[in-house]
Formats: sequence, structure tokens, C-alpha cells
Amino acid sequence: MQLNPTLIFNGNTEEALDYYRSALDGAVTIARYKDAPPGMGAEPAFGDKVMYGSLVTPFGTVSAMDAPPGREGTPGTNFGISVVADCEAGAEHAFNVLSAGGETVMPFEKTFFAEKFGMTVDKFGVRWLISYRPADVSSAAPA
Repeated sequence: MQLNPTLIFNGNTEEALDYYRSALDGAVTIARYKDAPPGMGAEPAFGDKVMYGSLVTPFGTVSAMDAPPGREGTPGTNFGISVVADCEAGAEHAFNVLSAGGETVMPFEKTFFAEKFGMTVDKFGVRWLISYRPADVSSAAPA
């Protein structure tokens, strides 16, 4: 498994990633909502926003996204921890334990970018993004 911090913004993810790149070096990659398969993206006005972005630096990787309305955070609480598992059972176990006593934001289910993906806020108020992606698709999919 792999843990990555994920920053959640209200529409300025690209600006934030460029800013962090200027401080930390590295490379930014971005996938936009408009590039999602039909029915899987956000409303058209949200199309150019960042569905998934990452900054790979010499210090580690930071993921980021523009959250759809209602899922955004506020400065200081606009982050989550991504868990990328190479085992479906391990990912499902992590999701179920972290969801218990918390709030499921997105059920743990198949998506176009992962075999299984879900978001939950645990009982301590921490946001978790749990993914299961077999090795052959991990490098091309959002965290």
C-alpha cells in the first residue's frame, strides 16, 4: 500500500500545484473532469477543473483535486490521505474500518479510473481516499 496526502480545493488546484512546484521542483500531471467518460464527470461548468492532479517532487508526491460542490474543504481542512492498495481485500478492509462511525462520501465501488475507489471521513474527521488498482493500471489512474 501507498499513502499520499491529497489536497482538496474549491477550483484553484492547478494554481496551487504550480505554486508548490515552484517551491519544491518536480513535475505536475493533471486530469480534468471534462476528460472523464460520459456520465462520470462533473457538470459542464466544472469541466476544466482538476479531477486529479499530482506533483511528484524529490521529496515525495502530493495529490490534489478540485472537489465538486459539497465535497470541498475549507483552508486547513482541505486534505485527505490517499491509500493505493495492490490488494482488493486490503483496500476494502481499510475502507470498511475507516468508514465505521464516520461518514461515507463516495461508496467503495468500481470507477472508470480504478477497480474500486471510495471516499470516507472517519470518526475523527479525517478524509480518506481508498483505491484498489491492479499494477497494470496504477500508473495511469488518479489516486
